[in-house]
Amino acid sequence: MMTDRRIVAATGTPVALDNDRLTGVHAATICPLTETGEIDEPGLARHVGSVARADGIAGLLINGHAGEGAMMDLDERRRVLRIARSEVPETCHLTAGITAESTQAAIREAEAAAEDGADAILLFPPTHWAMGVDAEIALCHHRAVATAAALPLILYKAPLAWGRLSYSPDLIARLCTIDEVAGIKEGAWEVSAYEELLRRVRSERPGVSVMASGDEHLLACYQIGTDGSQVSLAALFPELVTGLYDAARRGDWSQARRAHDRLYPLAREIYRREPPYLANARLKSGLHALGRIGSARMRPPMRQLSDEEGARLAAVVAAPGAGDPAPAAG
Repeated sequence: MMTDRRIVAATGTPVALDNDRLTGVHAATICPLTETGEIDEPGLARHVGSVARADGIAGLLINGHAGEGAMMDLDERRRVLRIARSEVPETCHLTAGITAESTQAAIREAEAAAEDGADAILLFPPTHWAMGVDAEIALCHHRAVATAAALPLILYKAPLAWGRLSYSPDLIARLCTIDEVAGIKEGAWEVSAYEELLRRVRSERPGVSVMASGDEHLLACYQIGTDGSQVSLAALFPELVTGLYDAARRGDWSQARRAHDRLYPLAREIYRREPPYLANARLKSGLHALGRIGSARMRPPMRQLSDEEGARLAAVVAAPGAGDPAPAAG
């Protein structure tokens, strides 16, 4: 039991988790591409290896939205996961994103993820559920995939702006009755919705890890309480995100605020600036501006940043102190 890594706030005292490795900061990594749009395997190995070894990083989310998982076929996603597993320390927890429209396809991918070395799977909702989904359908889908994978399953709470793809608290509570459900990537992108779900899960299914994953408002969520985060900002400046988390875990809110103040302009530029669908392109452009990947190429149909957009992002990324770890408390 790793209660020392949990944050205790208004929601109560620590409890044992079903999977105590779903705590701390897990970086949602990107997938570098060549200029012709193929996976840059050496660049990917460097990226995941570097982020995984950053101070305080507990794990990685592979093939998530930041990793353009939905833009790749199954063979490519398997290749990405295998490279990650071979490059990161054995102690680094790997969550594999599962993107599929049918239960059968999701089962195949979940079984492949288990074979390729994933420690857990994050099951994204099929996009056709944007038209609506019956709770029994969602339960059957998640249960079938979880049983086939025989891995801890993480639920995805999508942004509220995604409409019906953002599961209601009632549906998530029902999904949490599945034995294999061990965590929730809470990405509602709205602090009050986060707190509502956190309190309900801790009351009804306290063994499930609730991971605050709205990059813009991590400080507010950490003050409420959390088990950790799965966030893409940690793929750009991992030590800054882990510095915020560690300060919050210690209850050093002055230090946490200083870390937040350094994260805020980055989070605002990447996630809040319109249009929101360019967030991943901004992440890649930032990594490219810092010389950490060889190209900012995106997988079509997503476009890259214009010269003007790229220059504005590069200026924010290069701002004094933006990428430095938060100073130690003294």
